Amino acid sequence: MTSPSALPGPQAAALDLGGRTALVTGAAGGIGRACALRLAAAGARVRAVDRDAAGLAELAGHAGDLAGTVEPHVLDLTDLDAAEFVAAGTDVLVNNAGLQLVRPLEDFPPDVFHTVLTVMLEAPFRLIRGALPHMYGQGWGRIVNVSSVHGLRASPYKAAYVAAKHGLEGLSKTAALEGAAHGVTSNCVNPGYVRTPLVEKQLTDQSRAHGLPEDRVLTDVLLRDSAVKRLIEPEEVAEAVAYLCGPQASFMTGASLVLDGGWTAH
Repeated sequence: MTSPSALPGPQAAALDLGGRTALVTGAAGGIGRACALRLAAAGARVRAVDRDAAGLAELAGHAGDLAGTVEPHVLDLTDLDAAEFVAAGTDVLVNNAGLQLVRPLEDFPPDVFHTVLTVMLEAPFRLIRGALPHMYGQGWGRIVNVSSVHGLRASPYKAAYVAAKHGLEGLSKTAALEGAAHGVTSNCVNPGYVRTPLVEKQLTDQSRAHGLPEDRVLTDVLLRDSAVKRLIEPEEVAEAVAYLCGPQASFMTGASLVLDGGWTAH
């Protein structure tokens, strides 16, 4: 007997998010921008959330010819009430926004640690909380948390980032367990180092922390444990996010989809 959830035919259905509303945080650049464009190309109406108004305006203009739309929402995610409010009514939630500071623990500014945890862990909790009533009500929803290889492995000098990403992994799994009975999946995507402004900024910070010239930081630090010696592109991460929103991934929940070039294979 064929399962009613089985996909017809030998090929997975193409991603069609027509009529769906997606929300992407950190959408003005990097991974978030690539995700917003990919979901809009699949027909979604995308709420693009970022504090960078100029970047959001450029994104919305660039998305003009896509099947869906991109609606800019200028928001600082440290405003947790506003974050929860903007997530209401969303079908697809992509928690992507992040920030980074590379410092030894004894020199790590407590206020920065607090901000990183607020933006990268507490805000995703509030966004999920805001999105779930609609998802549960319709019996369908997709939560994709852009984690990192640092959600699975630690590195020195990144206390706040590593703590936030490890916490996001646990939050994602809890959402998966609670959401399964309501047709809602929750997964993490775990890239290695991505070609984004966040990583480019790290070259200077890592150079200072490790006492290396910047031209050696990429090969000797960032890509040291990666079998594939290159940065991953934002568009590659966006394709993984899109996969988790498609019908072929309906049985995948509570998982971490690793895109790390073999880093965690060691």
